[in-house]
Amino acid sequence: MSDMEKRQLTPLDHLLSQADQALRTMFGGPPPASRENPAANAESELSEAERHHIAGLMRVNHAGEIAAQALYQGQALTARLDAVRDAMEQAAEEENDHLAWCEERLRELNHRTSRLDPLWFAGSFVIGALAGLAGDRWSLGFVAETERQVVKHLESHLAQLPAGDHRTRAILEKMKEDEERHGEIAGRAGAAELPEPVRKLMGLASKVMTTTAYRI
Repeated sequence: MSDMEKRQLTPLDHLLSQADQALRTMFGGPPPASRENPAANAESELSEAERHHIAGLMRVNHAGEIAAQALYQGQALTARLDAVRDAMEQAAEEENDHLAWCEERLRELNHRTSRLDPLWFAGSFVIGALAGLAGDRWSLGFVAETERQVVKHLESHLAQLPAGDHRTRAILEKMKEDEERHGEIAGRAGAAELPEPVRKLMGLASKVMTTTAYRI
């Protein structure tokens, strides 16, 4: 094992790593997905109105993945236990696949991502860092509740897809499967149950983001 591999990362190392990842996410586009796009072998036949609506849904999902990247990075920065930090960083890597798939689908539909992506990223990073500072059980609880709400959004979007849009459906179904697993992992790791007012506030913030990102 090399000296570099043996060296323990300092808080500054983690901070610089998160800053680098943030810049790449916001301005460099997502790194290539580590897994094949679920829509690789799917076909879609859509009207112009359907393409416009689906693009709005995928813009929302892309904004959600931007927020997820920031959330996990913020939590990883302030996590106290190495195992929790590693879990957050691994989840962020898997969410990057979702980000890449959503962006690719938007390009296929000839539509853009949300112009407010920097706002979603900054707000979610701060929330994630604060959750991490509150303690690992609360941080994990925040992940579990976030994933529950994301799964509900994905189920809603799946219900809105036209029967002929097999490409978007394949992507969203795989994303839903991953998000359910992330929530289960957080629960098994000792996630605390968030108070009802916090869950409601998270739902309200999510509604504001999804409504806005659909159009802007």
